[in-house]
Amino acid sequence: MRASAAACIVAVGTGLLTATIAGRAAAEPALPAQSESLVLPTPPAAAVDVTDIAPTEPEAPRPATPSPARADALAPPDLLAPPDLPDIAVSITADEPSVALAGRILDARDWALPRLGEEQRRAVRAFYEARGFNPLWIANGAFTPAARKVMAVLQGAAADGLDPADYPLPQVDGLEGDNRGKALADADLKLTAAVVLYARDARGGRIEPTKLSKLLTPTRELPEAGDVLERLGAAADPGAALAAYNPQHAQYAALKRKLAEVRSERPAQTPMVRVPKGPALRLGMQDERVPLIRARFGLDVTPDGDHTYDEKVAAAVADFQREHGLAADGILGAQTLAALGGGVTTSGRLEADILANMERWRWLPADLGDRHISVNIPAYMVRVLDRGEVIHEARVIVGKPETPTPVFSDVMRHVVVNPYWNVPPSILRNEFLPRMAQDPDYAARRGYEVIRRGNSISIRQPPGERNALGHIKFMFPNQHAVYLHDTPSRSLFKRGERAFSHGCVRVDDPFTFAEIVLGEAWPQSRMKKLIGKSERLVRLPELIPIHLTYFTLVVTDEGKLVRYPDIYSHDQRVAAALRDLH
Repeated sequence: MRASAAACIVAVGTGLLTATIAGRAAAEPALPAQSESLVLPTPPAAAVDVTDIAPTEPEAPRPATPSPARADALAPPDLLAPPDLPDIAVSITADEPSVALAGRILDARDWALPRLGEEQRRAVRAFYEARGFNPLWIANGAFTPAARKVMAVLQGAAADGLDPADYPLPQVDGLEGDNRGKALADADLKLTAAVVLYARDARGGRIEPTKLSKLLTPTRELPEAGDVLERLGAAADPGAALAAYNPQHAQYAALKRKLAEVRSERPAQTPMVRVPKGPALRLGMQDERVPLIRARFGLDVTPDGDHTYDEKVAAAVADFQREHGLAADGILGAQTLAALGGGVTTSGRLEADILANMERWRWLPADLGDRHISVNIPAYMVRVLDRGEVIHEARVIVGKPETPTPVFSDVMRHVVVNPYWNVPPSILRNEFLPRMAQDPDYAARRGYEVIRRGNSISIRQPPGERNALGHIKFMFPNQHAVYLHDTPSRSLFKRGERAFSHGCVRVDDPFTFAEIVLGEAWPQSRMKKLIGKSERLVRLPELIPIHLTYFTLVVTDEGKLVRYPDIYSHDQRVAAALRDLH
């Protein structure tokens, strides 16, 4: 009996490669034919030439050595022909999403969104390659439940101050025809691109702060595409996981609620009552404009047209001042009257300002620190918070509009008692050197030390009562060379608007603040004993995150929106940058 010849037949058709291997035995009955199809993700660029692959002849079995007792019972040793093999079909269909993905992903122009940079596009390609180009959001030709959940978040992006138009949703319903696999692959990739862009925008990726101002250098935490997709893929609720990229801070949530109120209510128009100019009005004064002021704020007008500027009127004026970033003293002065003349902030202006403040919340780290320090520049306040509770707050003085206090996050490391004040290069260049050119003893006569090293010069003020930093400074080394410190100019803390410094933050009652940040081991009494003529450094027992922020809108615990002055015009810059995206 001789083996039948083996044959290899290769058929190649459009989108289908079928290999059939057949063998037939002359003496044995043929096995019933079987077929099986396996879908394999094959990159479209790969090609296999099967014409040079020769069939492999089966190895002849070695003849067995019969025992004498069975020798007569066995047939003469001969090569046994292999039995008939079942027909096996292996098919690779180009319309399957996994195969189409391998090809479609190569050209990001077909799926990537314009603001999704090349680095993130490469990360998306690497993610799909690692999963064998299997779709993430589509199964059996339809979006998965996970996909539906993230799509709902994208559709509701406006609630978080984002623009749903930035995250277009693909469609798969009704896809038929020869290009169905390609269309499904594109839909999966487009949804991935939208999800990644949303996550990055939610963490502050829409605009680059340093392009608005070199003093806006916050610590943004922009997630990488691969990390976003891995996180959502592993989440029990990927929609909630995607939404969680938005800030989880209480003030952000409060501003989000205010945004919804502004958009839903489109507040009733303020009565069109114009209050004429006149002298400043204080509690108890009489003025014929009082009935107009009452009407302007919706207060009851007395039958006899009482002209008394009473407590109700003063309280309404104070609320208006507070909402507009003015000193809430209840006095109807020139600034308040001017603000009244322009009416309340329009819903469009207020909405833009809320969006600008929400955007700045995205710039902050997701974790501010269980115990951290927060300076709100427009509010002229510093707070120490422990697990969300304010344990200390104090008034501060911040940079003038021409020398703004920068916005950034860092870590406070130590405190210096009796600090030298090293005159910053900008002050040295703009103030000291011009005066010293006319009067070489200008700095020395005022108690400053002039240090010359070759052609360079530096000036510092020694410790003492007149030192610009006062008795103590709080250090968190940073690129801007700013910090918190004491000041000999105590009277300035009584001012309502306190933008007077060259950029550093001056703290009211600094030794109480020091006691808070240094802990029980350093009560005020111990700290004050260090006051003298030489610098003394005290390290914090634990480093404390510090955030120099800029929020012109703050929601109180009672839900009232308080406005602070946009002293550096950052609201305008951010609002304009957001508008320019579209």
